[in-house]
Amino acid sequence: MPSKNTKFYSLLLILIDTLVLLAAFILAYVARVQYDPRPLLNQVYATEYLVTFLLIIPFWIIVFAALGLYSSNTYSRRLVEWSKIAIGAFIGILIVIGWEYASSKVIFPARLVAVYAFAGSFLLILLEREIMRELRTLFFRYGKGTSRVLIIGSSDATRDIAFNLADTTKSGYHIVAIAGPKKLIPKGLDVQHYSDVEDALADITKNKITTIIQTDLYDSDDRNQLVLNAAQSRHIAYSFIPGEPEFYSGKNTVDVFLGYPMITVYQTPLVGWGAILKRVFDVLVVIITSPIWLLLFLLLLVLQKIFNPGPAIFTSTRLGLFGREISIYKFRSMKAEYSGQDAISIFKKMGREDLAKEYAVTRKVKKDPRITPFGAFLRATSLDEIPQIFNVLLGQMSLVGPRPILPDEKGFYKSRGSLLFSVQPGITGLWQVSGRSDLPFEGRVDLELYYAQNWSFWLDIKILIKTISVVLLGKGAR
Repeated sequence: MPSKNTKFYSLLLILIDTLVLLAAFILAYVARVQYDPRPLLNQVYATEYLVTFLLIIPFWIIVFAALGLYSSNTYSRRLVEWSKIAIGAFIGILIVIGWEYASSKVIFPARLVAVYAFAGSFLLILLEREIMRELRTLFFRYGKGTSRVLIIGSSDATRDIAFNLADTTKSGYHIVAIAGPKKLIPKGLDVQHYSDVEDALADITKNKITTIIQTDLYDSDDRNQLVLNAAQSRHIAYSFIPGEPEFYSGKNTVDVFLGYPMITVYQTPLVGWGAILKRVFDVLVVIITSPIWLLLFLLLLVLQKIFNPGPAIFTSTRLGLFGREISIYKFRSMKAEYSGQDAISIFKKMGREDLAKEYAVTRKVKKDPRITPFGAFLRATSLDEIPQIFNVLLGQMSLVGPRPILPDEKGFYKSRGSLLFSVQPGITGLWQVSGRSDLPFEGRVDLELYYAQNWSFWLDIKILIKTISVVLLGKGAR
């Protein structure tokens, strides 16, 4: 929802980024030429050096723009912004080196200047963005640069949007009024409520509204046109956000069909080339890390035989891609007599109705009496899942994806299971690094659906990195 304020902020970022990049190159030159006594490889005068970078910096800014560093979707998320700044700094210095090669013109008086320029541009841009973030938050806190919002709708999306935009210091949006059922107003949110949209539109000028967000279309075309006309006639921002999640989940494209705008909805980006690229990524990661996981697998195999006599590997039937049954491999963590049996039935036979009820809700239990001491260690560290790497090699699983569910759990997913079955299950996933077993079952499903609908390589990498820290800390594992 780009507004005048976000556009102004983006332009301000472009200007300040330009000045900061220029400062980074000047500091790199001064640090090597003025304060390093070692001889220089080339004699490059300061004026010539400065003019060259004044010509190159616009291309660097274009790279930043292509990476989305001037989009609110990026600068509103710290970790995403940091990663893109690092990528932009790297590509930018490659542009400088390429310029030097293509023009046969010496730019750097010494190799270290390029290193200093790269490190300086990254660190200074990072520092500048953090300062700008704090200043922006400060301005939002005092009502400067915020958008005054009227939300129109009658679905759960109306409440969700109001709740998420309520913190003005973070969102930059000040919710002034909501037109719709009063029950959709989040608790504690002090806003003007309108039962009729016509009354809300009549008070747009009075409430100094600068943005209208509509989440549901009315049955009457005239009523919908009234909302749009109200925004257009007053020259204020208007956004329509479909209340149905299918319209903003996964990968969507907008085209023109028979003269009408057409939204084509793909439930997940993991179709076509997305699925192929993810498969290539999985195989490459498994091959590159094979010296580590193969050694670990063999070591655990020996320890399993010593501390947990019986079959070392446990095979479990799960539902994979398109709901097809697959056999996944794990190191056995339960006593042999309990492996493969229905958990609720076992708990009831033990006289542990409390555990049966707990399992029915979370699909896992704390202090499971079926688990052996060594099995508890394997589960706490998630090392019991190492054999599933073979499932990845067989193409039955991915490194990252939704949890492979038991056939009898399919009913718990209701209509939402069809989307999860459209992607490969994973060894680790979003729910495992977001509380893991501490999350209720419904919470886990919500996270898995979010992953399926919003997959990206960056999300996979973040989950894999976070999995390592979660496993080392043993947080939430059972």
